[in-house]
Amino acid sequence: MATSFAVNTVIVILTLILAPIAVFPNLAVSAEPHERLSGDVLEDDPVGRLKVFVYELPSKYNQKMLEKDPRCLRHMFASEIFVHQFLLSSPVRTLNPQEADWFYTPVYTTCDLTPNGFPLPFKSPQMMRSAIQYISKRWPYWNRTEGADHFFVVPHDFGACFHYQEEQAINRGILPVLLRATLVQTFGQSYHACLKDGSIVVPPYCPPQKMQNHLIPPRTPRSIFVYFRGLYNDAFNDPQGGYYARGARASVWENFKSNPVFDISTLHPATYYEDMQRAIFCLCPLGWAPWSPRLVESVIFGCIPVIIADDIVLPFTDAIPWNEIAVFVPEIDVPKLDTILTSISPDEILRKQRLLANPAMKQAMLFTQPAEPGDAFHQILNGLARKLPHDSSISVQPGQQFLNWNSGPPGDLQPWE
Repeated sequence: MATSFAVNTVIVILTLILAPIAVFPNLAVSAEPHERLSGDVLEDDPVGRLKVFVYELPSKYNQKMLEKDPRCLRHMFASEIFVHQFLLSSPVRTLNPQEADWFYTPVYTTCDLTPNGFPLPFKSPQMMRSAIQYISKRWPYWNRTEGADHFFVVPHDFGACFHYQEEQAINRGILPVLLRATLVQTFGQSYHACLKDGSIVVPPYCPPQKMQNHLIPPRTPRSIFVYFRGLYNDAFNDPQGGYYARGARASVWENFKSNPVFDISTLHPATYYEDMQRAIFCLCPLGWAPWSPRLVESVIFGCIPVIIADDIVLPFTDAIPWNEIAVFVPEIDVPKLDTILTSISPDEILRKQRLLANPAMKQAMLFTQPAEPGDAFHQILNGLARKLPHDSSISVQPGQQFLNWNSGPPGDLQPWE
């Protein structure tokens, strides 16, 4: 009876809703006008508000790693590479470190890949420590603040904790030499050992051109109510799915694999992007970490994100009204997903779709090449600019020392080669 009611409700909703079509800012204009929220700062221009000095490191820390494995340009951790490339030609870059507000160290810590393309984080702490030792010996700027006016891009699953499994990441904690720096990272979860105060949470990298190549005709009806493609377990580390995603994905699969209003599968079809543009709701459950590229893909394709990741901290929360454009479902309530989503009125769905149609909203989630005003690069700079001016207390006085270079697991203290 409950399933029959849900199906009938979905039929009514699907007859009322068509797809808002503004997918990329430089393409179609939405048939439905997008809404702009008061206090929207998505289009703030950071140029003129800060200056960044980019350290020149030996190529072994960045370019040689990329030359060794170009796949690093295509995976979801690639923001560390594109931020570096962007800053080299950005108008906020200064060649005079004396006038810099921020200092950036280009280290590609996710560019050591397995044959399957997954980053190996185990040498990342050694690599990061080596790079910081390098800059601290050749320039005076790290030592005068112990990194408090430096920022690092750390797009690992759990940021600067440098491990892909949460329990291990928590046990490791943030790399001690980064505790005073500002971290730009994809990982965000409140009250978590791997998210320090002042971090800037950013979206994972999704290839803009690849998504643009899969656009479907404007105003294609959204005939799929709920869409999800992804694994419910980790076949190697957690075959039953009880630990992976804290059991949330396994619960989605067990409760809704046969539900007619849920289009879910573990297979990833060639029409994945097209399917998202035909869906009203796209599930964005946590995996090993709370974030995933589905969050970006949902926003870009106007599919209302259904975020299943307790205490997640989302990208650019000072600019993107996540509470207005997404649906948040506590992990414990996954068995009620059908009731929760079918109870959302068509008017509320349309309101969220109109907000998602805002071109500035989509632009903020993309690391565009070349960079464009309002994109993720500029949102990062806006986040850094809002932290200025630095408090005078960041300076390290003679005899003071805040960081312990001898702290951390013994393996981290070994030389990086």
